[in-house]
Amino acid sequence: MLLGARHLTKSYGGVTVLADLDLEVGAGEIRALVGENGAGKSTLIKILSGAVVPDAGEVRLEGTPLPPGRPLATRDRGISVVYQEFTLVPDLTVAENVFLGRETGGMWLRRSEMRHKAQTVLHELGVSLDAGAQVRPLSVAHQQMVEIARALVTDARVLILDEPSATLTTTEVASLFQTLRRLRARGLGIVYVSHRLDEIFALADSVTVLRDGRQVVTAPVATLTREMLIRHMVGRDVSEEFPPRQSSAGAVVLEIDRLAAPPRFRDVSLTVGQGEIVGVAGLVGAGRTSMALATIGALGASGTVRVHDSVATFRSPADAIARGVAYVTEDRKAHGLFPLLGLDENITVTHLASLATGGLLSPSRHRQSVARAIRDFDIRAARPTQAAGTLSGGNQQKALVARYLVETPRVLILDEPTRGVDVGARAEIYRAMNRLTSAGLGILMISSDLPEVLGMSDRIVVMRAGRTVGQFARSEATAERVMAMAATAA
Repeated sequence: MLLGARHLTKSYGGVTVLADLDLEVGAGEIRALVGENGAGKSTLIKILSGAVVPDAGEVRLEGTPLPPGRPLATRDRGISVVYQEFTLVPDLTVAENVFLGRETGGMWLRRSEMRHKAQTVLHELGVSLDAGAQVRPLSVAHQQMVEIARALVTDARVLILDEPSATLTTTEVASLFQTLRRLRARGLGIVYVSHRLDEIFALADSVTVLRDGRQVVTAPVATLTREMLIRHMVGRDVSEEFPPRQSSAGAVVLEIDRLAAPPRFRDVSLTVGQGEIVGVAGLVGAGRTSMALATIGALGASGTVRVHDSVATFRSPADAIARGVAYVTEDRKAHGLFPLLGLDENITVTHLASLATGGLLSPSRHRQSVARAIRDFDIRAARPTQAAGTLSGGNQQKALVARYLVETPRVLILDEPTRGVDVGARAEIYRAMNRLTSAGLGILMISSDLPEVLGMSDRIVVMRAGRTVGQFARSEATAERVMAMAATAA
């Protein structure tokens, strides 16, 4: 056995996050690690990498115990981690990033040698990338490969990847999978953490499911079905990953006509009806998020936006909110939540004026609004004042959606609504979307998760190269048809 962990236990403040957990990964094996947010995956990764000391248990590499709490020593022994959040320095070159913290040379760095070694590793990964290029302008996929190259330059035996596909296109994910399969063939042990179940079945040899800090099951992927895996993850039957919808689109509540903001996007036209979910599909770079930002006044653009047949001129997102159009960002960490503020403050921050009397915030109205949001969206927190940054990803996302529904809007624009969210929280968000549209809200949903687009949309609008190029009714849409329209050269 290449990597073995025995009886790992870890608690924080009396709360057990890992309980007597065992894990084994063999050479040439891709082991998927799945579970809901808060299941203990992140803590396990940190223990395996030496960043966290377990309360009990040990980690062994090829039978030899690894030093707990010593990440550099663990890395030097052959365990490397590629985290979901990139750790690259954008103004350094690829080679400088690959060797950051492990530079060769003394007073004078051997830059040519480092560049040659970095180029060799990139070539072995099948990446056509100049090791002397600056990192900042690189695509997300290439930055991901630089992170992997950094992990492999130290002769890693075990590679741990935490949600590596979260920001990649379908084509880029396929390229990543080819790279990981080549590494598996070379004898590396790979631990692959992902919420995307399709990836588990496409890539992994085996899967370990965590729930509430415990190992629920470890089994070959070939012996499981999608339904079985979901049941192991959430501890209950989830008969339908996407809840059934009764589509009954009413009057148009949002109309976008020839909206353009070159070079981000050039010609976008679409409508959203009352009670309707309109999905926007397309490859990364098609201009979907820029279109949404322009719609709410966060990005200057030409063209026309109408809300309930009335032309709307939004100078800022605050103007859009005042007219009943709300936008939930795709990046809750960077642009959505205030992580150090409480859950309650995050929910009401956009609506303080409406919760005030005589210019002073009404404590009772504030408490009532927060309590209603927590109840309606089943946000799980120790208390309303708990710091938002300490909530699980799913609860953070539900809090962000709840923020814009303190006052009922007419249109809700959801940008990647379930990115980084586990399957249980996804189902809750989907049910909330259905509940909102049943009450007459129109939803414009941007998503790179094609099963989500197909499963939740009443209509699907496809964008390509900054333009809307077609649409499908729910009954007409298939993955093949949507992807063919999104990827076909203009």
